[in-house]
Amino acid sequence: MYKTMIKNDIKRSKLMTITITAFIVMASLLTALGAFLSVNLISAIDSAMVAAKTPHFMQMHSGEVDQGQLADFASQQSVKDYQVLNFLNIEGPDIVINKTSLAGSIQDNGVSVQSQNFDFLLDVADEIVYPEAGEIYVPIYYMKEMPIAVGDTVTIAGHPLTIAGFVRDSQMNSAIVSSKRFLVNQADYDVLKDRGKLESLIEFRLAETANLGEFEAAYLTEKMPANGPPAITYPLFKLANGITDGIMIAVLILISLLVIIVTFLCIRFTLLAKIEEDYREIGVLKGIGLRVADIKRIYLAKYGVMAALGASLGFGLALLLQRPLSANIRLYLGESSNPLAGGLFALGGALLIFFVILLYVNGVLRRFRKLSAAQAIRFGAPAEKSKAVKSFRLSRNKLLSANVFLGVKDLLSRKKLYLTMFMVLVISSFIMIVPQNIYNTISSRNFMTYMGIGNSYMRIDVQQVDDIAAKTALIADKMSQDESISQFTVLTSYLIDMQMADESVQRLKVELGDHQAFPIDYSAGRAPIKADEIALSTLNMDDLEKELGDVLRLTIDGVPQEVKICGVYSDVTNGGKTAKAAFETSQAASIWSIIPVTFYDNSLVDDKVKEYQEAFSYGKVSNIDDYIDQTFGSTTAAIKTASYGAIIATILLTVLVTLLFMKLLIAKDKQAIAMLKSIGFSTKDIRRQYLTRSLIVSVLAVLVGVILANTLGEVVGTLLISSFGIASLHFEINPLFAFVMAPLVIGTCVYLATLVGIQDIQSVKISDQIKE
Repeated sequence: MYKTMIKNDIKRSKLMTITITAFIVMASLLTALGAFLSVNLISAIDSAMVAAKTPHFMQMHSGEVDQGQLADFASQQSVKDYQVLNFLNIEGPDIVINKTSLAGSIQDNGVSVQSQNFDFLLDVADEIVYPEAGEIYVPIYYMKEMPIAVGDTVTIAGHPLTIAGFVRDSQMNSAIVSSKRFLVNQADYDVLKDRGKLESLIEFRLAETANLGEFEAAYLTEKMPANGPPAITYPLFKLANGITDGIMIAVLILISLLVIIVTFLCIRFTLLAKIEEDYREIGVLKGIGLRVADIKRIYLAKYGVMAALGASLGFGLALLLQRPLSANIRLYLGESSNPLAGGLFALGGALLIFFVILLYVNGVLRRFRKLSAAQAIRFGAPAEKSKAVKSFRLSRNKLLSANVFLGVKDLLSRKKLYLTMFMVLVISSFIMIVPQNIYNTISSRNFMTYMGIGNSYMRIDVQQVDDIAAKTALIADKMSQDESISQFTVLTSYLIDMQMADESVQRLKVELGDHQAFPIDYSAGRAPIKADEIALSTLNMDDLEKELGDVLRLTIDGVPQEVKICGVYSDVTNGGKTAKAAFETSQAASIWSIIPVTFYDNSLVDDKVKEYQEAFSYGKVSNIDDYIDQTFGSTTAAIKTASYGAIIATILLTVLVTLLFMKLLIAKDKQAIAMLKSIGFSTKDIRRQYLTRSLIVSVLAVLVGVILANTLGEVVGTLLISSFGIASLHFEINPLFAFVMAPLVIGTCVYLATLVGIQDIQSVKISDQIKE
């Protein structure tokens, strides 16, 4: 019986069935994909780091390493293993891949030999590789960025090597990690060792990673070797490996949640319309003694079939699409160690959509309990409640045409009816604009201010060299005489002793200088101005369990001093645990200096970068635009893909919902349409009335959607990427897209779908509808 009834019902309402099924397919597809990619990313990161035996703590150091001091320190800690690896830093111009020099690379490129204990470099098959003499394995980062292949030539400081393969580096895979390791044989390393600058990677694996925070504090407190960038810990390696694909997946999950909401809105609208159409039949069934549960089962059976079909198709499409969408994950991290888990979670997501839809439909069908059989049989569906707009009369209208007037009046009289379409179009605007705003923000040069970097045009880093202060002063002296420079400042970082509540001492990485010259974005508070103020990175705030306004006790030049926390900022480029202050110190041993620069004529940037590279070979000179592109390029590309997907999803949602809404509205209004025809309105007139309603709803919805996307969307965007180390975000809005293109696309979709949806007006006959 159910099978026959479902078949007949589908034949009578093909559009509704297809549309609702399409929405369920989209919701299931996006949910399953989000689950697939999330599980695969997490699993691939874990697998890659386990296979490589990634260190739990790594400190880059330039200079001698006291092995005895290191052994004593390790013996006092819960260290499972430790090692010191050589990293031979080679200047970018001295590395030529085929005929392309790495002179413009912002990366610190170097050569290493394979580790013996842990921190292994793996090939694309996740095997530990040992190059033969004359061979080189290139970081996977350059395989993605450059047209290179096995058999090509890499020339390092005049020494030619043949590419034997590509390596995944669990520490340095990500573009946001500013160092890259080329793997060579020991014989080739010995040839090159006098042609580069030796740095040491001091690495530890702990017996218990829960003690990592205490270990890091002890390393700094004991004044272990730390002449280099801030130490990196295991959680930060995981974050760096996951940030590119993680943000894309987060945007995908946002879109899927919004599509699910639209699906439920459409199911409710179509179900209520169907119940209204079947009111007399439902009354008859109830009148002859059929239980409410049995009547509900008829509707649940139909929606169960649609939900099952939609969830199955969505899951099937997710199986097909997850492979190309996870290509970047497989390239950088390898295959997931447990692909079955991803499939099971994706299946679970599709099944969740199926069961939630059935529960939702069951909830809507509860109104059957209040249905009176006698009234339903006699009068049919109860008359739609609409508030008469008494002051809005055709006789008083002097501005609008009759058709526009009647369209507006119907809209005002039946506001609840049009609310579904309004809400769907608001959500559609949100889906289209928010991912695009996230993309615009991440691809903007201002995005660096959310990462702990001031907005400049050129940047010089001085680190891991002898006498950093003197060499930084030489650069600053030249800049003070350079008339093309409009502004520059010197920011120097030191390790400062900090007294904890238990009277123990930890060391805090503090950047000193003028922090207002090149301001960054603060998620709370502001930049330090006075000598007794300090700003902390988000990770430091969390580690120290401090809040804005709290006091830190520092020892500056041997003198205890209290400083007040005045600001909080994000920093994912310097190990994440940093601070900024404005006090002065006579301490000579700085750990690095940064000089941000702007010019009167920004077209000079490339020439100035070359000039300062040649003049100060010990400093890393970067064009900030290149810095952003090379650091966040892969992330912005992933978000761009997601934003294009959101545009396609919006177009599909808008067209399908508008078409469905108009078809159901025409079916609902057949008597009213017949009445209008009987008093002289033509089919063309009535179509104009429906176009008026549709376009007014779309204009209002898009207006609200644009406002919400650019306000509430900013909050949602921050929540999405907060787990990736960015505590605050202010959208960089493209006005042309947000205020012109997006509304125009949605409006056009609504207009065209309405034209198609109201074609049935012509088939409504007066004789069929007006019988009394």
